[in-house]
Amino acid sequence: MAHPATKSNPDEIVASLGQGARKAATILLRTPTATINKALDNLASALRKNTAQILQENKKDLAAAAERGLSAALTDRLMLDEKRVESMAAGVEIVRALPDPVDTILWSTKRPNGLNIERVAVPIGVLGMIYESRPNVTVDASILCLKSHNAVILRGGSESLHSSLALHKIIQDSLTQSSLPAECVSMIPVSDREAVGAMLRAAEYIDVMIPRGGRGLIERVMNEARMPVFGHLEGLCHIYVHPSAKPDIARAVTLNAKMRRTGVCGAMETLLLDANLDKTLAREILIALLDSGCELVGDKDTQAFDPRIGAATEEDWKTEYLAPKLSVRIVKGVEQAVEHINGFGSHHTDSILSEDAASVSYFLKNVDSGIVLHNASTQFADGGEFGMGAEIGIATGKLHARGPVGLEQLCTYKYLVHGTGQTRL
Repeated sequence: MAHPATKSNPDEIVASLGQGARKAATILLRTPTATINKALDNLASALRKNTAQILQENKKDLAAAAERGLSAALTDRLMLDEKRVESMAAGVEIVRALPDPVDTILWSTKRPNGLNIERVAVPIGVLGMIYESRPNVTVDASILCLKSHNAVILRGGSESLHSSLALHKIIQDSLTQSSLPAECVSMIPVSDREAVGAMLRAAEYIDVMIPRGGRGLIERVMNEARMPVFGHLEGLCHIYVHPSAKPDIARAVTLNAKMRRTGVCGAMETLLLDANLDKTLAREILIALLDSGCELVGDKDTQAFDPRIGAATEEDWKTEYLAPKLSVRIVKGVEQAVEHINGFGSHHTDSILSEDAASVSYFLKNVDSGIVLHNASTQFADGGEFGMGAEIGIATGKLHARGPVGLEQLCTYKYLVHGTGQTRL
């Protein structure tokens, strides 16, 4: 079989990788945990050893990004440095230390007729991962798939191709050093956009598709995929500040949620201030954001707090800025806050800052999002912060996987039924 990189037809490339991934998935199904852990140990070590080479390839992507005029947010997602490579290596070690989810008994029962029935976790098989900008996803996706005994076919964004291919080679070298097939982790080696379409048509090889990127990519995958999709829609995240919020918490959390990193999917994009919130505290929150370099747009009541606040349009309530810009609205009570979030949000991550138990309970129960927080920054929307090791994305759908997608979410299950010769009447 010709190497995929020698093929020019995207369907042929995907078919070649798919056949290899199917065989690798069969092997991974019976691979001992110790062998997978050894491969992860090798990978963590190799990432540290090859940091200079990784950064050299990343510079090529950054230079191309500058020529293309990529936004500051996208450039930040693309950029690697020694600290971020070390973070990837540390993430590999965290996942390596996690329990193997496969063969876990999720539920069991003994029937009156003597049948013992168990629901047991098993790998999904072959996953397809399409992502934009972030080269670290190459590692995150690979290690989660390996630890959950799944094979994966990766398709990184064209803007991160050099970085992703360099990381992919290190991953495959670590696999072969551990006597595992390199095809456990495959990557589309070309930037041809038609390769995305070829993956979405490849239901005979790919069991589940996982997109991670902007609305355009997600919508295309949802519309064209011939296999199930773990949807990772944009992160249009909200914080609602209730009148009972502690001032120090309100000031610190709102600033962190927006300005810690503005280009991540967990960054707050709309701030909802209660109409009965202390006016001095509301002004302090807004001024802290403005003074930190954040552009604010808001409704008329919000604009009255500071002349630097621009007018918000209806489109602002629907916009994921991924930049130091924030929309602000004054709402009348927790019910209106929840109505706004469910009407304009992306079902990703939303938070309430409050000391009122009834309002907190109403918010947590009624906000229709994968992650709902109380008195905490939306930037905790991260599988690592949830103790899940790395994550493959934040799923905003409602079936199977929702919120951070980690090891357990990359498994399905089957029923094992143990009998002693029973026959059905």
